[in-house]
Amino acid sequence: MHFRLAPPAIAALTGLMLVGCTSDRTGLVDNTEPASLALSPMMSVGAATSSYLILGTGNKLPKDLAARVSQAGGTLTGSASAIGVATATSSNAAFQTKAAAISGVEAVALDQPVQWLDPNERVQEGGEAGEDVGQAAHGTNETFYNVQWAPKAIHAPEAWDAGHLGNGVRVAIIDGGLNNLHIDLNGSVDVARSASFVPGFAFNQDAGPPPPAVVFSHATHVAGIVAAQDDGVGTIGVAPGATIIGVKVLHGGSGSFGAVILGIVYAATPISRGGAGANIINMSLGGDFDLQGREAAHLASAMSRATTYAYQQGVTVIASAGNDEFDLDHTNNLITIPAQSANVIAVSATGPVGFALGATNFDRPASYTNFGQSAIDFGAPGGDFVLPGNAVCGLPRIPAGTVVNFCWVFDLVMSPGSLVQPNFYFFAAGTSMAAPHVAGVAALIIEKNGGSMHPAQVEAALRASADDLGKPGNDDFYGRGRVNALRAVQ
Repeated sequence: MHFRLAPPAIAALTGLMLVGCTSDRTGLVDNTEPASLALSPMMSVGAATSSYLILGTGNKLPKDLAARVSQAGGTLTGSASAIGVATATSSNAAFQTKAAAISGVEAVALDQPVQWLDPNERVQEGGEAGEDVGQAAHGTNETFYNVQWAPKAIHAPEAWDAGHLGNGVRVAIIDGGLNNLHIDLNGSVDVARSASFVPGFAFNQDAGPPPPAVVFSHATHVAGIVAAQDDGVGTIGVAPGATIIGVKVLHGGSGSFGAVILGIVYAATPISRGGAGANIINMSLGGDFDLQGREAAHLASAMSRATTYAYQQGVTVIASAGNDEFDLDHTNNLITIPAQSANVIAVSATGPVGFALGATNFDRPASYTNFGQSAIDFGAPGGDFVLPGNAVCGLPRIPAGTVVNFCWVFDLVMSPGSLVQPNFYFFAAGTSMAAPHVAGVAALIIEKNGGSMHPAQVEAALRASADDLGKPGNDDFYGRGRVNALRAVQ
């Protein structure tokens, strides 16, 4: 099997600090899950120890699996009994063969650590002070509203003004560490149900130097695109009333299949059964995966078990399509996971060229986005970075002042993004940024329809309301269309 890492889709990261109040909550969680869920985080693995995924026959695990794994020379480290997948470690070279012979085990595959996140380039800018400028029409009093072309591209402001904010809808961000104390997310994150499946780290921790260094948080940036609050400061998300659940499965952008799978199952499981109770799962992550050989197929199968479980629980799963410019219709055995896993909505990226110079075409396919009719479901704003030169532009800041940067930076997507600091904002680009725009529109749809919808109904509503761009019908770059928040709630 072979993993191909995504080339660096640029994310210009311009940190803009805002001053505001924060909560004293630590956001730390107890990672011990209730027995009814039968799901546990992965344990630490030593340098000489390998990790494995165990797939049970018929999506069920043998009742005596822990003992049988021990007899085979391994240790059971995590399990998701709802889908018949477990994780184990062993330093025994014969473990995989022995474990595969256990009665009730369909397959055992060597787990793979993968650099799931796009390795974005980042440029930091800091020191902007902000004020709460009071009440106004939804979004228009946010400090950086004039910089936010992306919500306007999908007609989100009109949806807000029609009374749809995503209130009460729960969106799980399966990603790295998420800053629940950021000024635009503080109070919107369900800290009690947020969790980490990375040993030794809470859901709001990740790699990077300690303060005062400003460390970019991919998960925080994604969460802000979904649900940055309508609070008169900073930015506003597509569904500013939604609740965010942080599910940490990555550290420094990398993580194993096992951790991602356990995180999906946890997020999708109802609260009454010990899970996070998400309505929507957003995965702005992806690995390009050569689907050759039995072991690779087993890993892909395990991921699809998890995404299918989420679908069966009534959870809409959305994933970024990838930043490699791949034509996924013609890549032979190469697929992008989880975007092409079962029952997942895959999202490509769009972006302007020269927004700060007056460009109004927000629907051009981004230069880096993967595409293909067989893979893409919808398009959404992800930003781009192809404007030539290093000319400097400025856009009005609210209530006064100017946001100044290279002109090409304004073609990216702005959102919260600091790991620790409560008041920094960043520009970034990628299908990682496109997926949460769709997750936000899905949250508006679910709120409008009473707070609970089957994923098939959500996808049908997205399709019926999307703007059909490119060639009529299913299109290489836009799938069934670029999402439209206003039409989605009408």
